[in-house]
Amino acid sequence: MKGLPPGAFFRAEGRSGGAEIPSLSRSVADIPSEKAAVTTNFQAVERVIRAAAPYGLLQAFRDALGARYGATGVELLMADYSHTVLRPVADPGCTTDPLPVHGSPEGRVFGSQEPRTYPVNDEGVLRLHLPVTVRGDRLGVLALRLPEERCTPDGVRELVDLAQILGHEIVVADRDTDVYLQARRASRLTLAAEMQWQLLPGRSCSRTEYAIGAQLEPAYAIHGDNFDWATTAETLTLTITNGMGEGIDAALLTNLAVNALRNARRAGIGIADQAALADQALYAQYRGDAHVSTLLLSFELATGRVLTVDAGSPQLWRQRDRVVEQVPFEAQLPLGMFEETDYIPQEFQALPGDRLLFVSDGVYAALSRSGEKYGERMLARAIQSASLLPAAAVPRAILQELAAHVDADAEDDALVVCLDWYGRGPVE
Repeated sequence: MKGLPPGAFFRAEGRSGGAEIPSLSRSVADIPSEKAAVTTNFQAVERVIRAAAPYGLLQAFRDALGARYGATGVELLMADYSHTVLRPVADPGCTTDPLPVHGSPEGRVFGSQEPRTYPVNDEGVLRLHLPVTVRGDRLGVLALRLPEERCTPDGVRELVDLAQILGHEIVVADRDTDVYLQARRASRLTLAAEMQWQLLPGRSCSRTEYAIGAQLEPAYAIHGDNFDWATTAETLTLTITNGMGEGIDAALLTNLAVNALRNARRAGIGIADQAALADQALYAQYRGDAHVSTLLLSFELATGRVLTVDAGSPQLWRQRDRVVEQVPFEAQLPLGMFEETDYIPQEFQALPGDRLLFVSDGVYAALSRSGEKYGERMLARAIQSASLLPAAAVPRAILQELAAHVDADAEDDALVVCLDWYGRGPVE
């Protein structure tokens, strides 16, 4: 639900058409002390996960859940790059089919981020589906078969935490193994797409003050669009990038731009100077023959004050209450177009409950088969129609609306980033 921070409520349904699992969102203080204590089983499984080899995480987890929780089935399903299917992490040669994100019980859990139980034919056995999410970045779903007596609220709560620990270990393991990256691929990535996906910070993230979701299309053949974010205790920096060109040339250009911006950001300077230094790096390499359109934003988490540098084509749209409108900025030169360009930050205010949408020209300038632009009217309608979705699900919904409009042979990248702003409440 838009406007509520993640975790505002966390509900797990029980059997289809049956009773729900009582809420898992209670604080530890609400749970009797004997139940609040982390169980020996939990600690044992956690130790196994932490000690497992990167490529053997799932098998170690499967063995530990069988021994400690009586699990007779443990399957990890990873969301593919386009977030349309959930693909099993399986042994080489396994022919298990992927499951659709829309229309499957596992996909329902991926979308809702709520654990759910389902009955199976075996008496006394339930299927339990758990979201695997790391700091708001949705990785996939854990599908378990468990004895019914293990699916108590406290038992499910432990398994939810273990699924989260597994997710953290997968993120770390990605540095050392390709097992989980390969599982996410419904088809082969182009080399340019491989380079672009490796640049990204994630697909979504959440904090008390905000939630972000983002998506690039075509997911398996993107060229120059990109996004990046970084947070501190007091600020969120967000950049939306659209590099010119196609294929490897576009990917190399964007790679240089994103890393130049990161290098400047990590030096601790403001967004205007970040833009200026990245501009110099690009001009030094391409001498103005190639440039990058970029929108840079710096959010003050305590106040909602936002500084922005509009250096090109990405647009910002805002949904405040029921009103959807574009937020205009004074356009400045794209990065790398001319030597030693000075950039001037502009300012606006984000209010709690605001939804901010960032879109590349591959969205708002996309053409239909008849030559009609997607344009402001249809984009505003798509934003309105997605108003009840969480930030992580909004980009996919808007890109699906876009896909129904554009020429099937269109090859331009399309990027959507959604930021739900909750703000920071007063310190008590």
